[in-house]
Amino acid sequence: MIHDRGTEHVELNRRYWDDEAAAWHGPLARDHWSRTEPRWGLWATPESQVSVLPDDLAGTRAIELGCGTAYVSAWLARAGAHPVGIDVSEAQLATARAMQAEFGIDFPLALGTAEEVPYDDNTFDLAISEYGASLWCDPTRWIPEAARLLVPGGRLVFMRYSPLFALCAGPDGTASTTLSRGQFGLARLDRGNHVQFVLPHGEMLRLLRSCGFVVEDLIEIQAPTTTPRDYAEVPADWARQWPSEEIWTARLEG
Repeated sequence: MIHDRGTEHVELNRRYWDDEAAAWHGPLARDHWSRTEPRWGLWATPESQVSVLPDDLAGTRAIELGCGTAYVSAWLARAGAHPVGIDVSEAQLATARAMQAEFGIDFPLALGTAEEVPYDDNTFDLAISEYGASLWCDPTRWIPEAARLLVPGGRLVFMRYSPLFALCAGPDGTASTTLSRGQFGLARLDRGNHVQFVLPHGEMLRLLRSCGFVVEDLIEIQAPTTTPRDYAEVPADWARQWPSEEIWTARLEG
């Protein structure tokens, strides 16, 4: 299941985040770091609703793959875990370090790709990604890497765009009520100045199983009726009818 599709996307995405995306994402960091309860994704779905994290995180060795401004790692640290964050963007990590100083929460941050992580095998109990590696890295590279990093019985949690959203996203990236591409062959979305990855459910399930994971849950997220805003890529009304994003949880056999 590990295919050689090239790695040119790594540098392309690094430039995109350093030069463009960090400028609009960075100002959101303080709000994310301030949250007392994790809220996931575009629609700020509360952890109490989805329950994707272990009940007891105390002492858990965790790695956030594609951590961005590292607010997920901050949530884990507050709960007693020992997180590490890795991200390809120095600009994003600079914001993460500023937030660490402001909130007084310290944990290691590494510059690099989640497709090749500079940590030993069997180092972590939890690997997690909220629109980090799960969207911006080749799944045939980062998922085997997550399996390598986890101890037997370790957990993988990741959030990404849903395949249905990818199928309905038009040339400008906005979801519509029309299928814009075929599902067979869906994997890599070239956006010109950046690349995203969305595997269909069947392929994702087979990839996870080939890497030794047992899938425990797949949660398709519905936007709440109280959502006060739309996004350029997906209106809230669309996401109330169809899932724009989803969370996978899996456990490594052993």
